[in-house]
Formats: sequence, structure tokens, C-alpha cells
Amino acid sequence: MNLLNLFKISLRAVANNKMRSFLSMLGIIIGVAAVIIMMSIGQGSKESIRKELSTMGTNLLTIRPGADMRGGVRQDPSSMQTLKMADYERIMREKKFVTKVSPEVTASGQAIYGNNNTNTSMYGESTDYLDIKLWDVEEGDCFTDEDVKKAAKVCVVGSTIVKELFGNVDPIGKTIRFKAIPMRVIGVLKSKGYNSWGMDQDNVVIAPYTTVMKRINAQTYFSSIVCSAITEELSDAAIEELTQMLRDNHKLKGEAEDDFTIRSQAEMMETMSSTMDTVTIILVVAAAFSLLVAGIGIMNIMLVSVTERTKEIGLRMAVGATGPVISLQFLIESVLISVTGGLIGVIVGVGASTFVSSFGMPSSVPAWSIYVSFIVCVCIGVLFGYIPAQKAANMDPIEAIRHE
Repeated sequence: MNLLNLFKISLRAVANNKMRSFLSMLGIIIGVAAVIIMMSIGQGSKESIRKELSTMGTNLLTIRPGADMRGGVRQDPSSMQTLKMADYERIMREKKFVTKVSPEVTASGQAIYGNNNTNTSMYGESTDYLDIKLWDVEEGDCFTDEDVKKAAKVCVVGSTIVKELFGNVDPIGKTIRFKAIPMRVIGVLKSKGYNSWGMDQDNVVIAPYTTVMKRINAQTYFSSIVCSAITEELSDAAIEELTQMLRDNHKLKGEAEDDFTIRSQAEMMETMSSTMDTVTIILVVAAAFSLLVAGIGIMNIMLVSVTERTKEIGLRMAVGATGPVISLQFLIESVLISVTGGLIGVIVGVGASTFVSSFGMPSSVPAWSIYVSFIVCVCIGVLFGYIPAQKAANMDPIEAIRHE
């Protein structure tokens, strides 16, 4: 009997038991769909993060206070006070591979205008900040070096602040209060929307760093310092240059550990990609367990099918069908169930991923995941169909015909 005839017989057997076949496929459908969805979300998130980081400038460098060791306990970097005005001044004075620099001071609180208020973050920056972050002022102007020098009570705000506090009122020239300090709005930033972590980038107030240091926080240190290397290729040279300046300023000698960290945008992209890959693998492995359970389900259904069709198997053997032919028939049935379930699962998975992406969640179905799903389904069909197929092939024809 040729392979085509065996395929037709197997297809007829699967079609004759539609409900049983569908229940056998259900586990495969759910498993494959879950794997496709997890892969698409992981891949989409990784691409979204890469795109987002690249829009900040591929030559961006960020200096943060290091996690110092005190009494054998590693401290939270946000509590460190190692970045001072002297560091910023030296970088500005001696930089060779860096073009723009902005010290950064942060504060959280309520912004108030009239009877409206909203929770937000205030960032104290230099006039270089918006150029470093590739961020434009859509309306009005940014503060000037003179504003920074005088610690002027002026600010630029994101579109969310405008919406929450001002509604349809023109915000330019209006005064908001942040931690009881009046701040005059002189500009509105171009909207950036939400980032990959679900944070609203437009819910922000940016003011001169001197204003935030002296008038808001009353502190003498920076939360961080952001810089732009001349080019992406010179980022490593810029990091080396900055490291030497800061070690000299902080009087760190020999093998003494840095009390600061400098990270390039490329390093951040690599770290985020690695993290997303790990998360995706964990999610895919968890989803793949359902495929294992589905395979066991197919094997059980096929064993029941072999038992029910014992007389049919005996008759076919009596008219000349060999054990390998019988075995191949049941293997084909098992693979048919598995692959059909896999194809439906792919359709469901791709459809669900498309549906999810319509709500703004990053999602991208890798083409290779569809091919891998097909191969895995074939393997599941063969692996879990082998025992039922062998049971059918090893039947004694006479005993099988007598079976009731």
C-alpha cells in the first residue's frame, strides 16, 4: 500500500471522530498559541526597547553614583552623593571626546495650578539636556544659561502636565507651584508618549539644575550626569576620559573601586536585550510544558483508538497489511492530529498577537517561530504516536479478529 493511500485512510479515521480529534488537538492548539504569543511579545518588546533607546541618541553616556560599600553593606546608588559640582566643572573644562554635558537632579511631588494638581517628577538639567536627549520644545522656549546661573524659577513642561493642569488654557507665562515653589512655564515639550516600561514620558517638568538643587531639594550633589560623546564610535574613549577625570577628582588611587558607574547607550541596549531574551525563554519554556501534556493526551487517545479498532486491524492484517504498514498508518494519524492542532495554534497565536499590538503593546511574530512550531508538532506526533503505533503493529491477527 502506497503512502498516499495510507494518508487517505488516516485522514478518514481522523475525520470520522471529529470531537475526539478536536479534543486531542486542543492541548496542541493552546500550547502552540501560547508559545507564539510569548515569543511575539518578547521579540516586540526587545525591538521597541532598542528603538526607544536609539531615539535618545546612540552616543549617550550616563554617569551615576556607584553603589558604595559601607560596613560590608552595598548601598543604594540613589542614596549616594559622590557626584558634585566639581565633577561637572572639570568635565566641562577638560572634555575632548564629549560634546554636551548636563548634570541631573530629580525631585518628585505635586505640580499645582489653580484648583488642579497632578503628581509628577521634576528634573533639574543644564541647557544641553534637550540636545543630548534629542527632545524638542514644541511651544515657547527652553531656559537659558543665564537662567541656570541665577537659579531662575522657570521651567518647561510635558504635554501631560499641560493637559492635567491647564486644559485648554495656554500654559506659556503661567505659574505653577511645585513643593510650594512658584515656577513660571516658558515652554512645552514635544510629546514622546509612553515608553516600553509603561512610563508617561510627558509627565515631566524640566528646570535649571541650580533651581532644583538650591530651591527645591536644598542639596549639593547630582543624581546623575548625562553626556553626549562626539560620535558613537568614540563612546569608549569618552568613557575612559570621564573615568580618569572622576577618579582624580574623587582621589581614588590604584585598585580602589570606582564610586560611580558610566554606561553607554550600546551597553544599555545589550543589557536590556539580554534581559528580554531571558524573560522570553522562561515564558516560552513555561508555555511549552502544555505541549508535553498535549502529547501525552494524543498518546492516550491513540491508545483508545487502537483498542477500539482492534478488529479492523486484524482484518487488514489478514488481507496482507504488514506490521510496519499498520504502524505507519497510526503514526500518520498521530502526526495529522498534532500538525493540524499546531496550524490552528499558529493562526490563533498570530491573531492574538495582532490583537494585542492593536492596544499599543509591542508585539512582533518572528517567522522562524512558525517553522519551529511546525517541526515541534511533527516531532510530538511521531514521539507520542509511536507507542500506540507499535501496539497496533504487534497485534496477533487471529486474536484481533476475534476481539469484540
